[in-house]
Amino acid sequence: MIDDRPFSDKVEAHEAPKMPAEYQSLLKRVLRIQADCEIGGPHLYVGEWLLAAPSADDQWMLAKVAGEEIDHFRKINRLLNELGDDASELMYVEKSRRDLEAFRQAMPTWADVAAFGFLIDRVGQYQLEEFVGCSYLPLDRALPKILSEEKTHVGYGHVKLRDMVRTEEGRAAAQAAIDRWYPRGLDMFGRSNSRRAARYRYWGLKRRANETARAEYVAEVTPLIEGLGLAVPDAASDRHFV
Repeated sequence: MIDDRPFSDKVEAHEAPKMPAEYQSLLKRVLRIQADCEIGGPHLYVGEWLLAAPSADDQWMLAKVAGEEIDHFRKINRLLNELGDDASELMYVEKSRRDLEAFRQAMPTWADVAAFGFLIDRVGQYQLEEFVGCSYLPLDRALPKILSEEKTHVGYGHVKLRDMVRTEEGRAAAQAAIDRWYPRGLDMFGRSNSRRAARYRYWGLKRRANETARAEYVAEVTPLIEGLGLAVPDAASDRHFV
């Protein structure tokens, strides 16, 4: 008789090789995707915007954000190393080879930098929150500092958009950036009713269904976007997550 009850044990690194092949495969997969997301952000904005940000404070903050994201990559890759895997090649790949569409984009305006932090880093926060209390203890232990820093990145993006919408020109730029990044943020949650997502939940590696996390994200960001005096894009009709 097959036991369909969700896995509820906690696994240390030295125990992972003894786990079923599906658990090991899903754990390595989700860590590689997370590593790609962590290093993908700096590749979008460091080259073009680090020394072109509008003030010394913004240059410092962008450098801080990029440094923390690279550190997040280091920490996630160390977890992979403990499992006999390595994602170091992701530090150097072209944008076109990133796992998620959001990390293959151009970032043409400073408003894009702000909207990326406000929307895409917020998705990153949601992704990391999936692992809180997860079955793989080394990942769970790595989360508190990473999540704290991710929330700072999100807050910075929000502040920059809030500053921008005070002028008509800035509001137009902010709206255009929100229109660009909002649908890509929704896509990052993955397909609704994904079989793989269900297996992540079964093994205790994630907490929510993709559609549940996406709905919670929409419920959170909608009043925040409207609070900036901006319109929430109607993004669902041409996306691939349904």
